[in-house]
Amino acid sequence: MAKPDKDAAQRALSAAEARFVANNPRSKSLHEQAAQALPGGNTRTVLYTSPFPLSMKQGKGAYVWDEDGHKYLDLVGELSAGLYGHSHPLIRETLLSTFDSAGVSLGASTAHEQAFAELLCARFRLARVRMTNSGTEANLHAFAGARHFTGRRKVVVFSGGYHGGVLSFPDGRPAANVVDQADFVVAPRYNDVASAVETISAVGDLAAVLVEPVQGAGGCIPATREFLMAVRDAARAKGALFILDEVMTSRLAPGGLGVEMGLEPDLVTLGKYLGGGLAFGAFGGRENVMALYDPRIEGGLAHSGTFNNNTLVMATGRAALERIYTPEVCEDFNRSADEFRRKLSSLSKGTRLCFTGCGSLIGFHFTDDVRDEVLCGEDINGKERKDLRDLFWFEMLEAGFWTVRRGYIALILETSEAELNAFVEAVRAFLNRHHDIMLVA
Repeated sequence: MAKPDKDAAQRALSAAEARFVANNPRSKSLHEQAAQALPGGNTRTVLYTSPFPLSMKQGKGAYVWDEDGHKYLDLVGELSAGLYGHSHPLIRETLLSTFDSAGVSLGASTAHEQAFAELLCARFRLARVRMTNSGTEANLHAFAGARHFTGRRKVVVFSGGYHGGVLSFPDGRPAANVVDQADFVVAPRYNDVASAVETISAVGDLAAVLVEPVQGAGGCIPATREFLMAVRDAARAKGALFILDEVMTSRLAPGGLGVEMGLEPDLVTLGKYLGGGLAFGAFGGRENVMALYDPRIEGGLAHSGTFNNNTLVMATGRAALERIYTPEVCEDFNRSADEFRRKLSSLSKGTRLCFTGCGSLIGFHFTDDVRDEVLCGEDINGKERKDLRDLFWFEMLEAGFWTVRRGYIALILETSEAELNAFVEAVRAFLNRHHDIMLVA
């Protein structure tokens, strides 16, 4: 027999979903049409939501509008790639001027590529860097470099880790689409020093250990410095490379969290917002490791990619990092975001809702018990209340807020304090409205 609060939650969820369907007929129709050409109606799995995904028509500043005319404050932030919003004037100016003065893809090295590379090396303290088209590609090439450098195959990752579309490790195992599954060893508990060191120490043929300083897709769970230092030291004790995946987290400190925490990784992977809103990834680090990719040296590694250095991304990424997301702006932005998250955590204290994260990347979790913090996915596995999470998502849409349904927020620079406070009040109203099902008896 279902618990009374779960019965009430299901009734509220069913009503919210019915309102969603009634309010979004064009999105429903577009999804049905898309499913005739695209499996499931989309080409990006994370964007699918039941009963159908919203179809967005336009973005401007920190707002998006769907095909049915509803306006939302964008708290999705293109899952960290949309840091600069949808219409920043410098981004537009740089795209147009580069298109007019240089063209799109020249099939050659360019000064744009050299200038952006120098900026990335200086900002993130990399001896050398190479560009890719995504964070997924960056991690794949980092693995290749580590394997070539060490002459070994195995890579240790962590349960809940996400390192790209074909490199995710939910619930302690590789996802079905992970490439070279047998080469990965999944450590069981993020933030657990003892199990991490034990796992790393036990692996023979170890080429690298790969870890995120904040597990983004894994719930916006920050690592402790103690944990990351222990992982680094255990990797080096085995003669393996320590690779820090900062595809999402480089936005959280001026030089990324690796520099902020003094981790000195052997390789760093980058991506998301660094393309200025366009597709981008990069990997870089120690000079002797990156030298493997020097085509002037015999026996090195090839690294090709038609669009690796396309002029639009090189120019726009550089302009945005140099002139918009300066170190000072980065610090102020993430300090304000921390305060925003503290307000939400204070508001939800003692309820089934808790907030996690670091700076401008925020997770929210609905569980059967009360939690002040989440240190790893295993803390909440089997305790999550998907019904409450879905109810929250539907009702935040009705209040004018676009969030990631699985429980994720990536803030956009242009979002004002007043707009963030409006979201805090929407959360307060949700908790008051559903007081009986949100409090733990």
